[in-house]
Amino acid sequence: MTKQDIVNIVSNSTGLTKVETEATMNGIMSAIVEALAQKEHIELRGFGTFGVKHRKPKKARNPGTGETVYLPERYVPTFKPSKRMRDAVSESLN
Repeated sequence: MTKQDIVNIVSNSTGLTKVETEATMNGIMSAIVEALAQKEHIELRGFGTFGVKHRKPKKARNPGTGETVYLPERYVPTFKPSKRMRDAVSESLN
C-alpha cells in the first residue's frame, strides 16, 4: 500500500477531497518527522508510539566482502505498535 492508496481510502471515507486529504497527511507526517528530529516521544493511542533510539558507534562486518566497517554513533527512529494494532493484525492473519 502506498501513500496515495491511503489518501484515496481516507478521502472516500471522510468526504474530503484528495488534495485536502493529502495536505493533511503531509502535515501529519511532517509534524512527526520534526518532533522526532527534536528527540520527542510521540504517542498515538490505539495506533502506536514513535521514538528515537541512540545507537553507539560499533565495529561491523560487510557480509559480502568480509571487510570491517566502523559504524558511527547515530540516532534512529523507532515505532512500537499498540496492543490494539498488534491484536487486529494477528486476528486478521489467523
